[in-house]
Amino acid sequence: MLDLGTSLLAAIERDPHALAITDGALELTYREWFARVSAAVSALDDMGLKPGDHLLTLMQNRWENATLHWACQLAGIIVTPVNWRSKPDELAYMLTDSEAKALVYEAASAEAVGATEEALSLPRLIAGEASDGARSLTDLLGLAADEAQPRAKADDWSLMLYTSGTTSAPKGVPRRHQAERAAAVAHVAQNLYGRGERTLGVMPLYHTMGVRSLLATALIGGTFVCLPRFSVPVALAAIEARKVTNLYLVPTLYHDIVHDEAFSRKQVASVKKLGFAGASMTDGLMKKLNAEFEPDLFVNHYGSSEIYTFTIDQTAAVKPGSAGRSGLNQMIRVIPLDATDPDGRAQPGEEGQIIALLDGDEAFEGYWKRPEATQKALRKGWYFTGDTGFYDEDGDLFVTGRVDDMIITGGENVSPVEVESCLSLHPGVLEVAVVGLPDERWGKVVTAFVKRSGNVSETDLDRHCRASGLANFRRPRGYVFVEEIPKSPVGKLLRRLLVSGDYTPERGMAPAQNELS
Repeated sequence: MLDLGTSLLAAIERDPHALAITDGALELTYREWFARVSAAVSALDDMGLKPGDHLLTLMQNRWENATLHWACQLAGIIVTPVNWRSKPDELAYMLTDSEAKALVYEAASAEAVGATEEALSLPRLIAGEASDGARSLTDLLGLAADEAQPRAKADDWSLMLYTSGTTSAPKGVPRRHQAERAAAVAHVAQNLYGRGERTLGVMPLYHTMGVRSLLATALIGGTFVCLPRFSVPVALAAIEARKVTNLYLVPTLYHDIVHDEAFSRKQVASVKKLGFAGASMTDGLMKKLNAEFEPDLFVNHYGSSEIYTFTIDQTAAVKPGSAGRSGLNQMIRVIPLDATDPDGRAQPGEEGQIIALLDGDEAFEGYWKRPEATQKALRKGWYFTGDTGFYDEDGDLFVTGRVDDMIITGGENVSPVEVESCLSLHPGVLEVAVVGLPDERWGKVVTAFVKRSGNVSETDLDRHCRASGLANFRRPRGYVFVEEIPKSPVGKLLRRLLVSGDYTPERGMAPAQNELS
């Protein structure tokens, strides 16, 4: 298999004059972009970086970030992107853990960098103007340099992503060139991308979805439309101006787009393919997206940083909630919830834990310097995802949540996702999240946190759940109306904050639940 550096050279040879990347007014063809990538490789050489070194980056989705990602692939350097919002203690941890040899950041992260001793001891580049001992990456990218040649092979390390670390310290997920390229090729095939498509580059390049969009776009000679920071008006303007043909976003961003008063079908008329990942999509949102975009293709992609693709459903709106079937490079099983051996199988309709084959081309090989986490997750050639789900009678997978999110109430298992999808279909519900709150009698009580879009009461919502056919033990016994549903920077629902009480009740309402019989 090709390494990623050679893959970029092949893309440049195929489509030298095609538009490769835009960032605001900036436009670069593949040939023009390669000159900037080569300059970045020269800059990394000047910093003393060698193949196999880690380069930690803290940048938004600006063109310099995308350029640096490709430069690392050519130079054989392990790009290690982290959230540009990282706090000093988080930055210090990841710099130390990754054994980073240098750091690249931007003005938005400068305060955290300046407060981190581990960062100040390293060679540094900054996107934009030089500052505080860091040279300007932007200036360096404009210098003349010899055309870069690939220094890595397919089995060398390409990048290391950090998991979100919602329950423990973030874990590094190192991935090889061959796994990254296999994932990009699969992304092209599974989303039916054609040559020259244009994608909105808004998913962060420290997230597997953002990286996949970047790599896949180059493989088809397409255009990566940088959107450094998400806002609905800016996103809609970019989609319309750049004639974006496909979107690959988390459900939260889709929700914000179609519910914004600025949204119009005219602005998104060029978009023919929708894809989502990162979280389950409620039935209500899926229905609205299908009506507003009328896409030719609507893909639910279920995967992770560790193994990019688990399953794919290319007709997501036909069977809402279905994650489909195993991707091109994968096999998936559902085993009993308490099983530790991959050979057991849950029956159709029986909720269990989802595991994925490690022999797949897109798979990682274990966590960085975390043998205990690797041993827990990787067993007998299978990756235990920590997700729960079931196969229906047709053989389609339904993902119901995380093992840790399962609500056990009165001895019954309740999936938050099922209850959320039910409530999302009520017109008075804008967003909803369901958790189990401690209860002396039941162990946990099913509680719904709702952001309202109208004058809807808990009695109305309870009546809706009863009429929908939702099983009695799954009905929420408490409702809390909130200003916002807490989410991570990439749109993942943060249920733990709701459980801990870290949320803002709707104005005029007490932070308590009204139990329903």
